[in-house]
Amino acid sequence: MRFAGDSGDGMQLTGTEFTKAAARTGNDIATFPDFPAEIRAPAGTLAGVSGFQLHFASSEIYTAGDAPDALVAMNPAALKRNLGDLVDGGLLIVNSGMFTKPNLVKAGYDNNPLEDDDTLGQKYQLHAIDISRLTLAALEETELTTKEKGRCKNFFALGLMFWVYSKDHQAEIANIEAKFAKKPQYADANIRVFKAGFHYGETAEVFQSVYEVRPASFKPGMYRNITGNEALAIGFVTAGQLCGKPVFYSG
Repeated sequence: MRFAGDSGDGMQLTGTEFTKAAARTGNDIATFPDFPAEIRAPAGTLAGVSGFQLHFASSEIYTAGDAPDALVAMNPAALKRNLGDLVDGGLLIVNSGMFTKPNLVKAGYDNNPLEDDDTLGQKYQLHAIDISRLTLAALEETELTTKEKGRCKNFFALGLMFWVYSKDHQAEIANIEAKFAKKPQYADANIRVFKAGFHYGETAEVFQSVYEVRPASFKPGMYRNITGNEALAIGFVTAGQLCGKPVFYSG
């Protein structure tokens, strides 16, 4: 699956939280964070799209994959940048609340693809959901500012995908509480929105299928989880030791 949105939409956090849930389930995992092409690119533009892809399975996997089975696009730019990778018949969840005229122009759309392009619904399992509006509704009784409320919308997407893939939402609620322990108002807000996303999937009756990926079988032993940068650094050090020459590496 792939989460994609603007640089400030929290896609890296969303992907990381789902990755943790997959790991708790016992799935084998491989991740691929995709950061914006430009530093501080204008919001809503193609250059500012941030993504996080996760490949998780009940069998051993070796790469994050090239073509996701599910795509969550939080704005028009995210849809345009990533739609070409989604497999035919794949699950496509789009935050329709961000498909405003200015955002469509920034992404290079002449018309709203959710309204004018019938091929989206024919080619993919399309679910156009106004995540922005539903997030504000879930936080209506809080004292957060409108901007602060809007920043919680990534947890709606997270909760929804927890329901689609049958992940333990109670464990994630505890995880959110721990992560935002020093800022309880944000913990409460994110939990409210996470629950709203989870229960939307549960009650909206628009999803024809839900999925459960069973734990993978691993040989007993000690395993180490490392990032690509760490692997590269270890490779340089090992190569230097084999050559008998010092190696200096700066990440």
